Parts: sequence; C-alpha cells; structure tokens
Amino acid sequence: MITDKELNFVRKALDMAVRAGAQHARATLSLSEEDLVATLDGEVDRVTHCADRSLSLALFVDGRYGSYSTNKLDAASLEGFIARAVAATRMVAPDPLRVLPDPARCCQDALTGNELGLVDPAREKVTPADRQNTALSASVLASLHGSQPRQTSGCAGPLPLLAQTGPSLLQSRGRLWSGEAAADSATPTEAKYEIISEEGEYSDSVYDTVVMDTNGVCCRHSETSFDYGVEITIESDGEKYSGYWWDASSRLAELDAPACGRQALARAVGQIGSEPAPSGRYTAVIDAEMASKLVSPILRALSGYAIQQNNSFLMDSLGRQLFPEGLSIMDLPRIPGQTCSKYFDSEGVATVEAPIVEAGVVKQYFINSYMAGKLQMAPTVEDATRPKVLPWPVAGLDRDAILRRCGSGILVTDFNGGNSNPVTGDFSYGIEGYWFEDGKIVRPVSGMLMTGNFLTLWSRLLAAGDDARPCQTKLIPTLAFAEVDFSG
Repeated sequence: MITDKELNFVRKALDMAVRAGAQHARATLSLSEEDLVATLDGEVDRVTHCADRSLSLALFVDGRYGSYSTNKLDAASLEGFIARAVAATRMVAPDPLRVLPDPARCCQDALTGNELGLVDPAREKVTPADRQNTALSASVLASLHGSQPRQTSGCAGPLPLLAQTGPSLLQSRGRLWSGEAAADSATPTEAKYEIISEEGEYSDSVYDTVVMDTNGVCCRHSETSFDYGVEITIESDGEKYSGYWWDASSRLAELDAPACGRQALARAVGQIGSEPAPSGRYTAVIDAEMASKLVSPILRALSGYAIQQNNSFLMDSLGRQLFPEGLSIMDLPRIPGQTCSKYFDSEGVATVEAPIVEAGVVKQYFINSYMAGKLQMAPTVEDATRPKVLPWPVAGLDRDAILRRCGSGILVTDFNGGNSNPVTGDFSYGIEGYWFEDGKIVRPVSGMLMTGNFLTLWSRLLAAGDDARPCQTKLIPTLAFAEVDFSG
C-alpha cells in the first residue's frame, strides 16, 4: 500500500522537523483499509468501507518532547503543522530522558514489510459479492432459511429447532473446540430451543506502516487480516443464552467462517439449564479461548511503566523464581505467517525471541528507551509481541486430555466481568463453564465467582496445554490449576 512516493514523503517530514528546530524526530506513517459485511438473522444488515492514512511524529526539541499526528498528508499542510508542533514542544517542561533508541538496537531487516509472509494477495481479488457470500454462508440462520421458511404456524418469529444436549452435542463441541472428538458424556436430555437472534460480521483488511527516525532507522510492516465473528442468542424454557465464536487469519484460505456459526450455536445450547455449583475449592481448567485473562496481568505487571510507578505485584521480580518450575512464557515475535507477528516495536526496536518467564524465573521487564532512563535499567522491547505459554508437563495436551488428567472440577469457558488489583495481584472474575467428573463434562455452570491471587494461583499450576489458537494475539493454551476458590 505504501508507495515509494509516500516513503519519500516521510523522509521529507523528518527533514522539515530538523529545519524547524528539532534535534531529533521519529515519523510513523500508517495506512489501513477495511471492508466489512454485517449480517442480522441471516440477512445482510450493514456494509462498510473504511480507509485511513495518518502520520505520527515524535519530536525531540531542546531537551523537550512532544508527540503529534495528522491525516493531512500534503507538503504544504505538513510544513505548517510541523512548525506549530515544534513551537508547542518548546513550551513543555524539559525531559532529558526522552531520547531515540540506540540505532544498534533497532530493526534493520524489515525492508519490504512482508518478510513474515503476512500479506495475502488474494485480498486484492475479493469482490463485494465475495464478502457478502462469505458472511451469508457462515450464518446458521441463512443456511436454515435455505431449507425452511422463516414463519412457523403462520406467525413470524424465531425459528424453532430441536437439539440434543447430551453426548452427541458435547462431542460435536469437542471437535469444534479442540479439533478432536471429545469423549464427554452427560445424561441425555432433549431441550427445545429457539434461535432468537444471530449477529455476524465478516471483514477483510490490510495494514501497512513504516517507522523512520533521524538516526537512520527505517523499518516497515505489512499485514492482511480476514476475520469473522458471530453471536447467537437462543431461548429455552423462558431463559436466554448467548454464544460467541470468532476466527481470524492473515490468509483468506485459512479462515473457517462457517465453523464459527456452528461453534457459537453449540456454546449457546451448551448453557441450557446452567446453574451455580456449590461454593468451594475445585480444580479449575481454563479453556484456551479465555486463558489469556490469567496471563495478561503478568505481562502488564512486567511493564516498565508499572514497575516505575510501583503499580505492579511483580516489583523487584527480575531474576527471581516467583512462579512454579512448570511455567515458561516465551516471546515469539517472528513466527512466519501468523497474525500479529512483527519485526519491531513502535520505536523501531528489533523484536527478538526471548524468555519472559523461564522455569518459573522472571527473565525480563518490558522497558522502552524512556523507561530505561527512569529506572536506570537496560532497555528491552516495549511490550511482549507474541507471548506463548509453553506446554507442561508434557507436549501435545489439549483441553480434553487435561480434563482427563484433572479428573473433576470446573471447566471455565468464559469470564463475564470482574476485576484484578495490579498492585496486590488479587482478582475476582465472574465465570461460566461446566462441571466435569472423571474427565467428562457433566453439566453447565454459571453465576459463579472465581477469586484468588495470581501468584497463589500460578503456584498451583497443574498443566499447560499445547492447543493455543494461532488467531489470538497471545498464544495461551488450556491451563489447569489446583484448589481454586469458586463461590456461587
């Protein structure tokens, strides 16, 4: 998307900043384009096209710092904009710790933007009709309407379906979630339900960005993305239940949109008859779809900003074993073909494969150039790009294998509200999921709170699977913990 002319425009912007009085500057040009088709109850509801081009500038002027952005990308407008930005920067308080990163740390090998193979040329050939067909083919209601009329008994309304919420449905769900047939068993009960609504969104997009600075850094990242998500709401015996599922890929051929509708419906139907389990301490298995909820607070606590502001339950943790030996988290930022992989951070600093937590020992903080000066520590990358929890105690475990290893407890498939304290690490989350016994799902549970402290929780790690979803930013698999507090 970014042309040679636009690359020269970014170079000129840096020259303008220096001529206007900045000692140093960083310029980031970002271009994005998205086409979206939304469906409602099996029919096209909304079609949108969005395009954006913007230039962000970080200015270092007389020991002061300012950041600015504009979408007026013509030379005449830009020159006046930069002159005003430099003048505004001179009015702020000095901040000598604001510096560009050392060029030796910056990315030198992201020249075309597609080194990771994240650009699918198929997007250029996608037509509006293709997008509409993809959105409708993924709709459960659209497929049903093709074989049944919308009206039943002479009245307009939701389409009634008859489902089995016993072994057959649970086994189907197991195939959709983990890619394998599940061995779940439950008391077979027939449950009539109606699909009340179905809201789906298909989109394809392309993103292109280039980062340059006055130290000679020039790096580029390009990526396409194809996404589909759907929420289905059903009613059974006067109660409403909703299920959501999504998929995304940098390559069109790898997107399985129709499976999302089936999975969303299965998740909704699976909640029929849910109620709280008795309060107590149980083994908790956290489905891979939701497991990042328990890893993201660790990553935030290792942020240089959190450390510098004493707003972290992992203060002074570098080099210390605060987690069990079974926990290892790697940052794998350069996985070819996987969405969200990247060669550099927002400063242009090169990403590298590195341990975050290794055998329970904290190995790094995420410290940008500014926080490095504040903390008097060596800089790293500003954030984890593609964190992955490594399998433990053996490779190849998926959700169903972990259920069998754990025996009985609560499988958490959704977090619905709650909060955590970044200073203490205490948390309280609402959950939905299933009670399981002998490694098999027995019945759905909801209306419960899962509470505890992150350090205590992770000290009771039983297993980490090998089933992280590649479409997610964080590669977090199914996790299992012992003696977790649940209250109903």
